[in-house]
Amino acid sequence: MMIPIKMIDLKAEYLQHQHDLDEAIYSVVKEGNYIQGEQVKSFEQNLAEYIDIKHVISCGNGTDALQIALMVLDLKPGDEVIIPAFSYIAVAEVVCLLGATPVFVDVDLNYFQLDVELVRQAITSQTKVIIPVHLFGQSAFLEDLLDLAKEHHIKVIEDCAQALGGQYQINNCSKFLGTFGDIGCTSFFPTKNLSCFGDGGAIFTNNDDLAAKIRSIANHGQQEKYNHQLIGVNSRLDTFQAAVLNVKLKFLNQNLIAKNTIAERYHQQLKDLSNIELPIANKFGKHTWHQFTILIKDNLRNTLQMYLKTKGIDSMIYYPMPLNHQLAYQKFKSEPTHSLILSKSVLSLPAHPQLSLKDIDYICEQIIQFFNEQL
Repeated sequence: MMIPIKMIDLKAEYLQHQHDLDEAIYSVVKEGNYIQGEQVKSFEQNLAEYIDIKHVISCGNGTDALQIALMVLDLKPGDEVIIPAFSYIAVAEVVCLLGATPVFVDVDLNYFQLDVELVRQAITSQTKVIIPVHLFGQSAFLEDLLDLAKEHHIKVIEDCAQALGGQYQINNCSKFLGTFGDIGCTSFFPTKNLSCFGDGGAIFTNNDDLAAKIRSIANHGQQEKYNHQLIGVNSRLDTFQAAVLNVKLKFLNQNLIAKNTIAERYHQQLKDLSNIELPIANKFGKHTWHQFTILIKDNLRNTLQMYLKTKGIDSMIYYPMPLNHQLAYQKFKSEPTHSLILSKSVLSLPAHPQLSLKDIDYICEQIIQFFNEQL
């Protein structure tokens, strides 16, 4: 009987750390403090120490993290926010929900990141924020983007939902992604590098004033109970999720090493195939390989995906169309040429830490067999 290879295996991950996770969850039940329990505070401190930043403020999910980050910057109707056209919808959604205007900018074909020169061309007097998304675990071109932002007095919000634990190097100094811009945001959705057992998110900053405002907005705009100085939202990481994250944070480096080993194996096994293009790691960054995403030539992407499914291998298409080709966003005109190419050719292969190298070899054998059959 064929054993399926999943894109993510949450059951296997749980069993790997079952004792520690069960103990952490039981401690919350025993204490009975389900909202803003001590585990939330300790997790924020632990994550801040891990990424070497002054403030980590947890919240309900990664989308909330982005929205709160924008709310803190006092966006007004007509303000423009530059975002990649090839990404998950949340980054566009939050801009529109706040009445600002998303400016969709194309990405480059090699790294899937905002094209810096196109960002430069997109800046206007209304541009207030740039949101680089560190897609698939790869860093955006931060040095150039930060220089552009400084030149034009624009704020930078880093979206690290797929890249927590990744790093970038500027002037021979490496720092964690999410700590370069004015604000960093992440998600703890169950498929992420650092994940909980439901929804969760966090916001990072070194700015004391921004941190205080972020914490207030995430808690109904109050700094003390029933004293609401700001218009806020209700976005809290619950104590159960914080307890889970405290356990999983201890294993994040171990998981990232495993994912890097998997990526190396894919490169080794598939490097001679002319029908695909393998992902390239930016030499200035530390890739987290949240997804191992290949480009399939000759319009064979969907056929390959169906073939792999018959062999018991999951795969995913992230993302099937540029953001501004979605019906809700078509009024925001742009021509994301590269994003359109990517949406028609990308395929992400299983790369979670619970996979064995034998699993990767099997996946690669099937991909090679598929293309041999096309000859």
